Amino acid sequence: MATELTPIKVVPHFMRLHEWIALEGGYYQDEGLEPVLMADVMHSVSGHRGDGYGRRPQDLPFVEEMEDLANSACAWGSVCNAGAGMGRFVSDLYGVGRFSIFTRADSPHQRLTDLRDVPVGVGLRAGSHFTTLQTLEQVLPKEHIKVKHTGGPGRRLVALMDGEVDAATLLDPEIPIAEARGLRRLAEGEFRTLFWVSASIDPETLGRYFRALRRADEDVRASPEQHVHLWERNVPPELHGDYDYSRFALGELLFFEPFDEDMLSEAVRFAERWELGENLREQRYENLVAPVMI
Repeated sequence: MATELTPIKVVPHFMRLHEWIALEGGYYQDEGLEPVLMADVMHSVSGHRGDGYGRRPQDLPFVEEMEDLANSACAWGSVCNAGAGMGRFVSDLYGVGRFSIFTRADSPHQRLTDLRDVPVGVGLRAGSHFTTLQTLEQVLPKEHIKVKHTGGPGRRLVALMDGEVDAATLLDPEIPIAEARGLRRLAEGEFRTLFWVSASIDPETLGRYFRALRRADEDVRASPEQHVHLWERNVPPELHGDYDYSRFALGELLFFEPFDEDMLSEAVRFAERWELGENLREQRYENLVAPVMI
């Protein structure tokens, strides 16, 4: 008699390959899980055109209190979202992804300091928003740093190429696509991500999920050439093309280390300093963290 599998709803994170590697390798099934990979939500997040906070595609499953859901967001966003009553974040591990600020090749803006009073395309209260502020405040006075809520990362690249914005902050897989199309990079860096999950999700189910992703993380680090073709699944429909995926990077990688209370406090202080913490109703670490049995 076949063992019944435990369902889990997963929004694949467009910045990494792990969810697809785990699916291809049968790692979910090895952990007794039956994943529902919500690629439609992933593409909606990437392609949305600037929806308001609480109405973004990544917010709606939490606003609607969908159960057994695992998603991801930047560390600042995950903390603030949980504090606003949308799910919880996982403190047992974190991811590290890339960001880059681009302009068009013919742009007069060739250095970060050229972005003085120039609106940079970002996604509201998402990784691109926070990383842009953090990067520009190193070279520009706060009052001369401008951002424009342009939508998801795929949408931002389209807006940049179409001339709707003069600069935009992009993530994987849009970074190598921008490079292939000749856009100019002004800055690059890395930032932490966190898993953002249903408040009521079962700790054992989460633990199984992360064990599957740990195997996927080991795979992509050890043999990236065997997995980079999976980037095709993360490229948003509006950017489909004949890409050389061997030139794409590894994407977000996972670190099975704690995101502790000091990190939480630092994220909250940064959000509040930029007046992005007005939706925070809860800041206590123990009330924002989802328990996990890894």
